[in-house]
Amino acid sequence: MHAVYGTPPETLASVPAGAIQCSPVMPGSLTLEAFADVSLESVTVAAARGTLERRYVIAHALRALRPGGAFTVLAHNKQGGARLADELTAFGCRLQESSKQHHRICSGTRPAALTGIEAAIADGAPRFIAALGLWSQPGIFSWDRIDPGSALLIAHLPPLAGRGADLGCGVGVLARAALASNPAVQHITLVDFDRRAVEAARRNVEAARTTVIWADAATSKALPKGLDFVLMNPPFHDGGAEDQNHGRVFISKAAGCLRDGGTCLLVANRHLPYEATMTPLFTTLERVIEVEGYKIYAARK
Repeated sequence: MHAVYGTPPETLASVPAGAIQCSPVMPGSLTLEAFADVSLESVTVAAARGTLERRYVIAHALRALRPGGAFTVLAHNKQGGARLADELTAFGCRLQESSKQHHRICSGTRPAALTGIEAAIADGAPRFIAALGLWSQPGIFSWDRIDPGSALLIAHLPPLAGRGADLGCGVGVLARAALASNPAVQHITLVDFDRRAVEAARRNVEAARTTVIWADAATSKALPKGLDFVLMNPPFHDGGAEDQNHGRVFISKAAGCLRDGGTCLLVANRHLPYEATMTPLFTTLERVIEVEGYKIYAARK
């Protein structure tokens, strides 16, 4: 059995046919954590840029790989690739290293004995962030702090009532704040494409008035309709590069979720030109505040 974690770039020549796809950001896919010890024949890992997340994933991949099983781990030179060889060596692996198209590629076979994987798994595992009062995990967007845009939107939430949604919910900070200050809110549906964020959100929000869905809000056909409000701090990056289309698609999805008269509350970086997308989709568009590089809009359908 061969497992592939992440989406290897074209830099990697090939991936074995029939490989099992593992990813925290592909709804419905398997997870490396689910594989039993020494159950894989081989594994390919497109490693993450964050140190804690990267070491956690590699440690789980090696744990699940049988002794003598082949591994390939790769990453962009500026997103952790320069550290791969040292990290794998510290886990007890002997490897061959190559470079292609700004990526570092490390290959080898798993030794009988590994060192330090328990600590790496513990460092990257889900945890309670006492300073935030929230569950989170390295690898989730803004995993150990409240994103400034979300904090600004929380500070300027109007009174809310009825049924709503938090699209791209992360660990649930917007929905949690809305529920805490608005007893008239009957229900909020939280949606995110990151499984780790979804699992954390389920622990962070009030279960009686929420539903948490692992799905890509940009493509899901299962989003609720006829809502009174939608909260959003939409993503605008893809693999580290800015992609404004993410926000445009989220805005369109929000409009489709709302009833006539429903409100979309959106926070975005000041430079993002979402006004052109929102204007034809909503009856009114109000800029609530623009400060410290962020802007908040209240758009009524």
